[in-house]
Amino acid sequence: MVVLDLRGSQHRVAPEEARAIAADAGSRFDQLMVVHDPVSPGTDAYMRIYNTDGSESGACGNGTRCVAYAMFDDPAMARPAEGGRLTLETVAGRVGVRRVAERAFTVDMGRPRLAWDEIPLAEPFPDTRRIELQIGPIDDPVLHSPGVVNMGNPHAVFFTERDPDSYDLARFGPLLENHPIFPERANISVAQVTGRDTIKLRVWERGAGLTLACGTAACATVVAASRLRMVGRHATVSLPGGDLVIEWRADDHVLMTGPVFLEAEGTFAPELFAGAA
Repeated sequence: MVVLDLRGSQHRVAPEEARAIAADAGSRFDQLMVVHDPVSPGTDAYMRIYNTDGSESGACGNGTRCVAYAMFDDPAMARPAEGGRLTLETVAGRVGVRRVAERAFTVDMGRPRLAWDEIPLAEPFPDTRRIELQIGPIDDPVLHSPGVVNMGNPHAVFFTERDPDSYDLARFGPLLENHPIFPERANISVAQVTGRDTIKLRVWERGAGLTLACGTAACATVVAASRLRMVGRHATVSLPGGDLVIEWRADDHVLMTGPVFLEAEGTFAPELFAGAA
């Protein structure tokens, strides 16, 4: 993740600028988290989230943790916050963040949207726990019947008994992301339930490609697995980049807890921002 602080500025990152930042060797990202001044009363900042292709996303759980860490601890970004909590806002709504350890945060990702027209899908499916979608031959599909969930962005989760690493997600991820059933495209996940409260996950992110970690995908996967009675409402999701603890609470909110690691700090080259003053 890359966090860009534009508070106090009127500049808005254009899609071509996001693509240029992603293409630069020193600033490659899965998501670019751009922090703006608050828009709504009672919030600490407004976030715009960019994928590597310049498109915008409504939610990013891992990026939200990184923004929270920067707003609490980074000397260039830190501003006083009450009781280790922040309220951040995106196009998808408000997101509450709570510090639970020095380098760990819990993010309230809100309620999952489960109706076919909320995800959205291009045609009605009365039961979104499994929909008719497959990759591979009709009589012997590689993967089929994903659960679909919207966690601020659309997700399709394919459950398998095999190790997710055994699938060529780099090959069929873009095909499924852009399948006509998903009018807004979708994040594609391959998940293996390894225990009553453990899941292994790989993710192809909409607009970003293969990723080491995706917080909204981890949330969507636990919701999808819980709806199928494969796990309870609390599980640890293991991704290539590390583990996330997901809880689907009784009030329908999904909480995600995970660590933050600072990799580097720096200043962007002005030429990356073609529209900047």
